[in-house]
Amino acid sequence: MPQKIIIDTDPGIDDAMALLFAHRAPSIDLVGITTTYGNATIEQTTRNARYLVDRFGLSCPVHMGSGRPLFADPEPPADFVHGSDGLGEAGLVIPELVDDGGDAVAFLIDTLRASPGEITIVAVGRMTNLALALSRAPDVASLAKAVVIMGGALGRGGFGGNVTPCAEANIIGDPHAADRVLRASWPVTMVGLDVTMKTVMTPPRVDELKRRGGETGEFLHAISRFYQAFYTNNHGLEGFAVHDSSAVAYVLAPELFTLEAGGLRVVTEGIAYGQTLLAPAGKRYHLPVWQGLAEQSACVDVDSDGVLDLYMSTLLDG
Repeated sequence: MPQKIIIDTDPGIDDAMALLFAHRAPSIDLVGITTTYGNATIEQTTRNARYLVDRFGLSCPVHMGSGRPLFADPEPPADFVHGSDGLGEAGLVIPELVDDGGDAVAFLIDTLRASPGEITIVAVGRMTNLALALSRAPDVASLAKAVVIMGGALGRGGFGGNVTPCAEANIIGDPHAADRVLRASWPVTMVGLDVTMKTVMTPPRVDELKRRGGETGEFLHAISRFYQAFYTNNHGLEGFAVHDSSAVAYVLAPELFTLEAGGLRVVTEGIAYGQTLLAPAGKRYHLPVWQGLAEQSACVDVDSDGVLDLYMSTLLDG
């Protein structure tokens, strides 16, 4: 039976790649999309999500979520990474947002309550919507099958933050929300830069998507050119990191990832603002902030070729 998932997302080039990956995977039942801010404004990310649903026939609703962090003003969108429209300035005609699609937080709560133990939330943007759901309805932590997040960095393999030396963008965008989500009792798996920066989509693979992937492949090729330029100019990569699709890949094939267990926290003040920290399972700390934490999981290594092959085969053969 297909796995039921909700994707909480801020499309975003890599978000679009992840949404279409999930849509094409036969073992996934995408039951809803909730939007957040980050790669673009909340209005633009919601427009982009609706555009993807309409153009590629995703049979799920889109619900607009929060447009700001819990306790701070939102940072400007990352248009230098994703373009002014969030989708790589590829000349797309994206309709204006007429109907906001309702309340993302209410949708999360209602869906989890209607299908207890069946829904996996794949959160690939700021985690404000999830934190608000926990505040409004604490019981949802016991109702989710799992929460898989793309965010954070533990510094494994030399991969620290991508906004500061220690903070990743989705976490630093709302660290208070992230800390609340990671400390909740639902089972969380963190798919962070430790593995996503090792998984690089090269130009030959993108060219193959365009050549063999029909309309979807041509679209992904078009929007990824802006993304590729950012990674070449800023990281010297011949390709780009596969961030959000790695979280979908974990849902599909967790055996491709190596995990460490422990309590997860996020730094919410000071010079390390937005840093994710793992307290290894079985190790005791006397400070109260490290006691009584839910045991979660973090990805620390990955079969990168396996993830890329899974993406390609799903888009080209699925």
